[in-house]
Amino acid sequence: MTDILMPALSPTMEEGTLAKWHVKKGDTVKSGDVIAEIETDKATMEVEAVDEGVVDEILVAEGSEGVKVNTPIARLAGEGDTPAPAPKAEAPKAAAPKAEVAPAQAPEPAKAEAPKPAPVPAAAPAPAPAKAADGARIFASPLARRLAEQKGIDLSAVTGSGPHGRIVKVDIDKAQPGQGKPAPTAAPATGAPASAPRQAQTLEQMGIVPGSYDLIPLDGMRKTVARRMTDSFRDVPHFPLNIDLEIDELLAARAKINAMLEKQGVKVSVNDLVIKAAAVALMRVPEANASYTPDGIAMHHHADIAMAVAVPGGLITPIIRSAETKGLAQIATEAKDLAERARNKKLKPEEFQGGTFSVSNLGMFGIKSFASIINEPQGAILSVGVGEKRPVVRGDKLEIATVMSVTLTCDHRVVDGATGAKWLAAFKPLIEDPLNMIV
Repeated sequence: MTDILMPALSPTMEEGTLAKWHVKKGDTVKSGDVIAEIETDKATMEVEAVDEGVVDEILVAEGSEGVKVNTPIARLAGEGDTPAPAPKAEAPKAAAPKAEVAPAQAPEPAKAEAPKPAPVPAAAPAPAPAKAADGARIFASPLARRLAEQKGIDLSAVTGSGPHGRIVKVDIDKAQPGQGKPAPTAAPATGAPASAPRQAQTLEQMGIVPGSYDLIPLDGMRKTVARRMTDSFRDVPHFPLNIDLEIDELLAARAKINAMLEKQGVKVSVNDLVIKAAAVALMRVPEANASYTPDGIAMHHHADIAMAVAVPGGLITPIIRSAETKGLAQIATEAKDLAERARNKKLKPEEFQGGTFSVSNLGMFGIKSFASIINEPQGAILSVGVGEKRPVVRGDKLEIATVMSVTLTCDHRVVDGATGAKWLAAFKPLIEDPLNMIV
């Protein structure tokens, strides 16, 4: 017998959702066959069999959430093996939300909806704070933050054992419920039972009548996008810088480039040109190609440009690695492939994790100007608006030009105003005269 384990699809993955089985008991599989789909924070990924055999038992049901990494999810019987009853005790533990009793010592009526300690008069624990008492930011994994909130643990009172003092799951497991939590300063509100769903209470408090809406459950991607964007907007001191770019020369150059690439079946977009120009500008202003860390400023060697792609249920940012070293044809080909696989949830973790700079383009929707939220740990993100005909002043004459507005949102801890302005000054001529990209 061979156990098929819940895979770790990224370095930080600790649990996931077994979204779908592609096999059933009795099916014969060989190495390389797709047997299941696992939903992570950012994508749904296919799991391939690494051994040959017959599916003897499905240990974790399709749709199970919170399945821990390295938990047996199925069992293969090889040649000569005698099928035997699988020890099913581990399956409910792995798929805690589907079991009747959660892994916590005290029973809970719903997943993470009631705090672990259950004295009736006590108020539900407040979310873990993002900053310590001295104002310093607390670094913790998303899973650690969620567990701390469920257990009522103040993250500022927990010592992290992860890289650079980051708080991880094992630190929360060792902490005691209520550890470091300040005493309540007011009596708990009455009228709603302590076990009522948090979302329902919030909507009622906002005056939304129960039954007047349809509640769509949050999938892993939407939860992650919400959490990361909230953390970034709250914790990163950011500011926007705006400029207008005349892009008639860029549009003319794009037409010539596409005519040259037509036989190759490659078509370069305005966004591809923006990615290339952003990468070149980062090499010319390397202090903008940086990330803030508790130990210092990370100065990146290459411009790994993340491009924002809207997908069903959220947003994902696949990355063009070392974009400064690639030609427009290669960037266009990679960008198209990454975007298609992103929409189909077929990206590998290394294709969307990391990056040194982001580009978000809403010009195709007619958006004139906007400011994006920084995608940590990147130091800046460029928001690109629509190119449109506008009046411009040249000397004493009023003329018409195609103008595109862009906004650079900067993390002030690493990219200050002068650095951001310097980067835009390097970016502007690359867009307005694309020949500058190759000289």
